[in-house]
Amino acid sequence: MDLKKLTPEQYHITQECGTERPFTGKYYNHHENGNYHCICCDQILFESKTKFDSGTGWPSFYDATNKKNITFIEDKSHGMHRVEVRCSNCNSHLGHVFPDGPHPTGQRYCINSASLDFHKND
Repeated sequence: MDLKKLTPEQYHITQECGTERPFTGKYYNHHENGNYHCICCDQILFESKTKFDSGTGWPSFYDATNKKNITFIEDKSHGMHRVEVRCSNCNSHLGHVFPDGPHPTGQRYCINSASLDFHKND
């Protein structure tokens, strides 16, 4: 992983647990078929078939491609109780997961576009 290749925003989000402003990320309104990978290490994280419009302004997914590719961390920052989502391979911050998503999982992975890289299916 070469962190020097990240933009300042990508670095801030993935390495310093930052977040992008809602409705500004390149993938929040993205509808192509393919897979979303970690911007830092290229590990596959989410499939486009699990992406949905949550109305929050961030890319949202109801399931991870493989739960082994995600690390869950209790987050009590900013006076809230949330579950942080990180890449299990490189420990990069991706976003948070909430229990208010659609069926079949009821989960909403609220992920920063800047932490993702999209690979289109051929």
